[in-house]
Amino acid sequence: MSRPGGMVSVVDDDVSAREAMVGLVRSAGYRAVAHASAVDFLSSLGHESPSCLVLDVELPDLDGLALQAHLNAMQSPPPIVFVTGHGSIRMSVTAIKAGAVDFLTKPLDSDAFLEAIERAVSSLRPEERAPLGAAGPVEGIIGVSSLLSDLLRKVATVAATDSTVLLVGETGTGKERLARAVHDLSPRCAGPFVKVNCAAIPSGLLESELMGHERGAFTGAIAPRVGRFELANEGTIFLDEIGELPVELQPKLLRVLQEREFERVGGARTVRSNARVVAATNRDLKAMVESREFRADLYYRLNVFPVAVPALRHRRDDIPVLARHFAQVFADRIGRVIRPLSDATVDRLVSYDWPGNVRELQNVLERAVILAHDGTVDVPDECLAEGAPVGWEHSDALSDVSRAHILRVLDDTNWVIAGPSGAAARLRMKRSTLNFRMKKLGIVRPARAS
Repeated sequence: MSRPGGMVSVVDDDVSAREAMVGLVRSAGYRAVAHASAVDFLSSLGHESPSCLVLDVELPDLDGLALQAHLNAMQSPPPIVFVTGHGSIRMSVTAIKAGAVDFLTKPLDSDAFLEAIERAVSSLRPEERAPLGAAGPVEGIIGVSSLLSDLLRKVATVAATDSTVLLVGETGTGKERLARAVHDLSPRCAGPFVKVNCAAIPSGLLESELMGHERGAFTGAIAPRVGRFELANEGTIFLDEIGELPVELQPKLLRVLQEREFERVGGARTVRSNARVVAATNRDLKAMVESREFRADLYYRLNVFPVAVPALRHRRDDIPVLARHFAQVFADRIGRVIRPLSDATVDRLVSYDWPGNVRELQNVLERAVILAHDGTVDVPDECLAEGAPVGWEHSDALSDVSRAHILRVLDDTNWVIAGPSGAAARLRMKRSTLNFRMKKLGIVRPARAS
């Protein structure tokens, strides 16, 4: 009989060790789910709600300590019991300091193993047993890259404050999900989260949408209307596409940010709103200020805590995890059984630049799953080419920065790419990913002096 709330995820690339641990877990009355890699486990987030994670230290794609660091950036990460065949005191101290329940060496002592799982499961409060990826600050945000981990840490840091946040990034990078994460992690999480797309509402109606209006304020205003700022009182208002805000409305938004007060359209009574503002844009607001398309004072009010949201092509390590996740989600949605994505398909996805970012990847996988009649999900090159906007170009400035950083690390490691002290480990990416980036950026090892 399974214990309530007691589902244990076991992650180990050794088949025999994995099956043995799963058997022990089930013999103690827990449900158990096995994963052969960290990527496989991460792709399951949102479908599983582990009360405990049994984690091998040495994994082929992402080592256990790195996965622990990634999970710690999430809200309510599962308690972890580490197992390893090659442990050290230093490694165990690092894991325990980072929050691990226990650090066990193989071959496992069955009693000690089950006792550690019992302590892990019992350490959880009921409210912490929600599925990872299905609630909290990382809803729908999945990945293993260092860029994503840094981004989530920054979001968690600012969420605890009342400061205005400006999310800057390309279309499709997940800015709305991050805005929601800021709200969910904040002391205002019990209050409303109100979304406004400044580009989707006609400029003549946007002021009424934001501030509300009184009856008779204009033709068709047959009743008073409460605006979004009033609705977001004591909560968070998310102003998406803030760069599209008409110039004539910018002073009024500035007043709301400064004074937390406004008047409805056609009204004389001052309304106060204690709403936290999170704004997002895919435009260069600083350049818009210089061209007088955006007010400088409003820009500085919004830019209190800027958060740069990286494009998917700058965090390629996340593409395999996201692709497997989306493929399974869409397969479940239409009731189709699919095979795991092939290495060739994953490599093709990783090598593509994704101008539409995560949203484009999601659409491509949905189309591929629909066409996978025999269970094989394939993404041909022409499928990717169809999604690329005409005239898309990379940011030369970002490429230059990436190239300089990689060259600096290569020089520091004497151009050693593999191994624990190699450039790939220093850059926290797979060797194949580093080789791909080097080829794309034209990085070649200089000839040795004779």
